[in-house]
Amino acid sequence: MKDRVVYDVERNIQFNILTPEMKKKINEGALTILEDIGMKVSGERTLAKFAEKGITPDENGMLHIPRSLVQWALDVVPKEITLYGMDGNPRMQIDKSNRVYFGTHNDMEQIVDYKTNKARPMLLKDIETMCKIASNCENIDFVLSVGLIQDVAPQIQSQMAFIESCKYMEKTINFSTNDVDSLQEIIDIAAELAGGHDKLVEKPFIFNYCEPIPPLTHPFESTEKLYIVASNGIPTVYMPYCMMGGTAPMDRPTTLAQCFSEILCGLVITQLIREGTPYIAGSMPSIIDMKSTIASYACPEFHMMVAASSEMADYYQLPFYGTCGASDVRTFDQQSAGEISYQILSTLLSKANIIHDMGLHDHCVNICPAAVVWANDKINGFKSYLKGVQGDVDLDLIRDVGAAGNYLSEENTLDRFREEVWYPSIETRRRITTEESELYGRIVERIDTILAENPGSKLPQDKLDFLDKKAKEFLARIQ
Repeated sequence: MKDRVVYDVERNIQFNILTPEMKKKINEGALTILEDIGMKVSGERTLAKFAEKGITPDENGMLHIPRSLVQWALDVVPKEITLYGMDGNPRMQIDKSNRVYFGTHNDMEQIVDYKTNKARPMLLKDIETMCKIASNCENIDFVLSVGLIQDVAPQIQSQMAFIESCKYMEKTINFSTNDVDSLQEIIDIAAELAGGHDKLVEKPFIFNYCEPIPPLTHPFESTEKLYIVASNGIPTVYMPYCMMGGTAPMDRPTTLAQCFSEILCGLVITQLIREGTPYIAGSMPSIIDMKSTIASYACPEFHMMVAASSEMADYYQLPFYGTCGASDVRTFDQQSAGEISYQILSTLLSKANIIHDMGLHDHCVNICPAAVVWANDKINGFKSYLKGVQGDVDLDLIRDVGAAGNYLSEENTLDRFREEVWYPSIETRRRITTEESELYGRIVERIDTILAENPGSKLPQDKLDFLDKKAKEFLARIQ
């Protein structure tokens, strides 16, 4: 496994979507929504925290959050977050240096079998494959454990998916849950593996994913999850998935204002529950395709708005959780390769920090291992692009070579041709090319090699025994 403790992406190209004036407009819009229009917030424990500040719902059930309380939350929330592996080594450092980390799902409703490039139901055993791919792709820094595997009862899907992730994932684990009840159980499992809740808070190898329901709605399930996570001191993502034309306006600045009003509401909730809770802003402002009625994961408007959202998160000095590497088609093909490529470049040019959905296909129905391997290689290529143009003009080099010369034997070339140029491992630059594409075959070979070189789990036996014991306890519930 290539260790990603040392960060190696240079973002040297300046890229902006929002002007300073537009950021101020969006911020003012978000604060006005919170103060004047209000939020629909449910959950007795969360409402009690607002009541302690003298804030209660109006006659229409809307909670009006003053901008002074938002500013307080922005002042006390951590501006930097370090996420670890289960081994206690730092994996993801989110700070002012504009770092970026990518992650994939380790389970979904379906998986695109990498051998056949056809989608099928995702099973518990497939999590091992996804985790080993993520652990051994140098540009994949975390997995998202969702809890959608199809051969496990819904009541324990989240717990079982998380247990399998812990067995095979050597980097950071992002997790969500199908219900409120399973959330504390997962945190307790992670705490046991970390050596105690205090050790987990000190060096979190997990972080949570949670969503409100746009527009302006924070149901009990969302606020209670925030309450549990914040009470435990676990970093959390709060990410509205807005569909422009459906659950958000088609007007782009107004959509961003709505998204960030919901994000800032989540921020206030977490800080009221436990001041200093690590909080990560997420934003997914996509569109409803009026021809197909799907919410597109690959449309250009979506990824432009994600990049704009990253600039708003930077405006608030909040870490940002974005989306990249997804496709609207069912399996890996030319369309998905093109969609994934432009999304990676857009993300790397933006101010996003933590990026999920690498390899997600079919409007968030399946995960495609082949696409993850493809994306990993493309990230390496775009790293070279992001270095930009730096350094001095070497006129002595030009003089030494002179007219009609060449630079093949120059020390400058010998010193730089490896570090200045990306050499693909999946794509080809053969001098003589073949009649048919060999791309997918090389991806299959890469995955086969990863799985062959990484048999079983690398966890110590005592931790494996603990996870097996917990899995048996969960399975016993439904028998």
